[in-house]
Amino acid sequence: MNRPGGETSSNIKMMKNAVQLAAWLLIAVSVGWAAERYPVSGMVLKIDKERQILLVSHDRISGYMDAMVMPFHVREPKMLEGLQPGMKIDFTLVVGEEASHADEIHIKRFDSIEKDPLLVRRLQLLDSVLTPKDARAKAVAVGQPMPDFALTDQSGRRVALSQFAGKVVALTFIYTRCPLPDYCLRLSNNFARVHKRFRSRMGRDLVLLTVTIDPQHDQPAVLTDYARIWKADVETWRFLTGSVSDVRRVCGLFAMDFWPEEGLLTHSLRTAVVDRRGKLAANMTGNDFSVQQLGDLVEAVMDQAP
Repeated sequence: MNRPGGETSSNIKMMKNAVQLAAWLLIAVSVGWAAERYPVSGMVLKIDKERQILLVSHDRISGYMDAMVMPFHVREPKMLEGLQPGMKIDFTLVVGEEASHADEIHIKRFDSIEKDPLLVRRLQLLDSVLTPKDARAKAVAVGQPMPDFALTDQSGRRVALSQFAGKVVALTFIYTRCPLPDYCLRLSNNFARVHKRFRSRMGRDLVLLTVTIDPQHDQPAVLTDYARIWKADVETWRFLTGSVSDVRRVCGLFAMDFWPEEGLLTHSLRTAVVDRRGKLAANMTGNDFSVQQLGDLVEAVMDQAP
């Protein structure tokens, strides 16, 4: 038997609980607790500071979205400071009921040298001391015009950067005797797949340049054989060599470092993109980006208004 007033007391308690739950839900919505949060990794393709939008080629977002190119809104323009096309980033995607935004953006740093970083820093310091200041090319900053340079391609022809004015130029550095599959071979494979992806636009909108960092060995005949491995078209994918001093100057423009060591080379990894106006659009360090992201970056630069 219920005690007098027991049912009424229970109803009041339930009403209080309902009111309390409604209050908590209202607070959760008002402070954004109801929003879903997803970790995201990807490559920056374009930054629109005026519209506060970041265009990213991102990896699969577990439980939410497949890998693709997407624009992400940021709440404050200062969150885009320091970002450049070609950078790898991690961030949190916050998805609310009516809008989403990128938060907690962090640039992923990459130690681009194969071997001991301490050894590399010593080599860089030694190189800066031993190389005359006027002989070192100053690295070009992203967004700045590229100085012209000329090297020799696999067919023995003189090739100048300026002859590709009005086209996008993607450029990387390798040497044909590199034994590591995840370094020079990966960079060349990346270009082979970019070449295939944009086959219809090669030569018209896009040119690929692969510069050897071992010019004494990688003469045009050697580069011709190497180019055949990748089924490279000699008109749209040039493999370049030259004098040691000329090659070092070109490498310096892109902050590309290399040192001879027991018949091999200790070297950094660089992949760069020059836009149609001859400005450096991106200069990526390392090899931890996917070929899909590289292609997305190249396409974004090609599709920019001249």
